[in-house]
Amino acid sequence: MSDQPRRPRKPGKPYRRPQKDPVRFLAFEALRAVDERDAYANLVLPPLLRKAREQDGFDGRDAALATELVYGTLRRQGTYDAILAACVDRPLREVDPPVLDVLSLGAHQLLGTRIPTHAAVSASVELARVVLGDGRAKFVNAVLRKVARHDLDGWLEQVAPPYDDDPEEHLAVVHSHPRWIVSALWDSLGGGRAGIEDLLEADNERPEVTLVARPGRATAEELLREPAAEPGRWSPYAVRLTEGGEPGAVEAVREGRAGVQDEGSQLVALALANAHVEGRDERWLDGCAGPGGKAALLAALAAERGAALVAAEKQPHRAGLVARALHGNPGPYQVVTADGTRPAWRPGTFDRVLVDVPCTGLGALRRRPEARWRRRPEDLDGFAPLQRGLLEMALRSVRVGGVVGYATCSPHLAETRAVVTDVLKRQPGFEQLDARPLLPGVSLLGEGPDVQLWPHLHGTDAMYLALLRRVS
Repeated sequence: MSDQPRRPRKPGKPYRRPQKDPVRFLAFEALRAVDERDAYANLVLPPLLRKAREQDGFDGRDAALATELVYGTLRRQGTYDAILAACVDRPLREVDPPVLDVLSLGAHQLLGTRIPTHAAVSASVELARVVLGDGRAKFVNAVLRKVARHDLDGWLEQVAPPYDDDPEEHLAVVHSHPRWIVSALWDSLGGGRAGIEDLLEADNERPEVTLVARPGRATAEELLREPAAEPGRWSPYAVRLTEGGEPGAVEAVREGRAGVQDEGSQLVALALANAHVEGRDERWLDGCAGPGGKAALLAALAAERGAALVAAEKQPHRAGLVARALHGNPGPYQVVTADGTRPAWRPGTFDRVLVDVPCTGLGALRRRPEARWRRRPEDLDGFAPLQRGLLEMALRSVRVGGVVGYATCSPHLAETRAVVTDVLKRQPGFEQLDARPLLPGVSLLGEGPDVQLWPHLHGTDAMYLALLRRVS
C-alpha cells in the first residue's frame, strides 16, 4: 500500500428538487387533456384557470401567459412538429406524447413568444423534470438547445419546401395547417396566393370575444359600458371585447340577457329573420338548435314580432343547453328533444326554418385550433348524409311562401354548395334567394346568391348561408 494520504473525495453536487412553475404546469395539463381525451382547449382551459386563481393565486398576467402557451402551441403544432423532427434523431411518432407536449411548449416559447431564449429553455427543462423526470429532462434540454439555434424564419427556410416546388406543402408547413385543409380552403376561395395566405394567417390569430345583446332583454349600448368594449362590425347586436375580456364578468351574460356569439352566427340568424316571407309570419323553427346561441337570438327576434320559435335538438344534454339559453325569453317558445331528420311536426308547419348543420368546423379553426389536427378528409363523408337529411327535413317543414336557411360553420364546398345543389335536385319547388342584401353593410360577399363569410375578410368565423323559398 502506498504511504501517500488519500485525497478527500470531491463533494457531489447536491440534488436540487425540481421547482413547479404553475403557469407552465397548467399549460402542460391542458395540452395533455386535449391529446389524451380529445378535449377542446376552450372547454378545458377555463376550469383549470379558475382552479389556479383559487389555489395558486393566478393573476391576469399568469392567465394570459398560460392561455397563450396553450393556444399558441396548438395553432402552430404542425410547424413545430416539422422543426422538432429536424432536431430529434428518430421519428416524432416514437417520442412519448407527454415528452412531445413539453417540447412543443418549449418550441413555442422559443419561436412564437418574446420570452428570452435562456428562460424558455430552462423553464421547459424544469417543467420536464417535474412531469417527466430528470432522465427525459436531459433529452428535452438537448432538443430545445438545437431548436434555439435559429429563429422561426430561419427554421422555415430549412423545413418548408419552396413555394414554387410545392405550394400546398409550403403553405401547410409555414402556416401550420394540414395539407388537405389548405387545398380545400384554397378551392373554396377560388385561387390566388394572397387570399389563401391571408386566410391561413387569420386562422392562427386569437379571435376577439364577441357578445350578442338579446333583443328585448339587453342592448348593445348596455354592453358597450363594459371595459374595452367596442361595437360589432356588422351586427347591431354585437359588441366586441377587444382585450380578451372575461364574458363571465359581464352582468348581462351572467343573467342570460346576453351571450357569447361570433358575429357570423348573428348574421346568419338576422338574415333568416329579415328574409321576405309571403303571408303569415308566426311560427319559426330552429331544426338543429344545440347549444342554443342562434336559437336564443331567433327567439328574441320572433318575440318582437309576436311569433313563436320551436327549437329542436336531438341530444338531450344539448337540448338542456338550448333551454338554458332561451330561459327568460320575452315571447313564447318551445324546446323539444327531436331528431331533425325525422320530425314530429307536420309538413309545411313553419314560416321560417333554420338548420345550422353539424360539420367539420373548418370555419372556426381560430377558436378550436386543435380541430385542424383531428379532422380527416373522410370526415366529410360521415357528415354528408346528416347534412342532406337535415336540409331535406327543413324543406319539408316550411310552408309555401316560407323561407329556409341552410347554414354551416365550414367553407368546404362539399359541406356548402354541394349539399344545397344536391338536395334541390331531389326536391323541386324551391327558389334560392340572394342572401347578400340581407347582410347590409357587409362587403366582399362574392357573386351570390349564397354567402360565405371569412375570418380574413369579415373578422368572423367562416360561416356559410343559403336561403331557399318554397314556391310550390
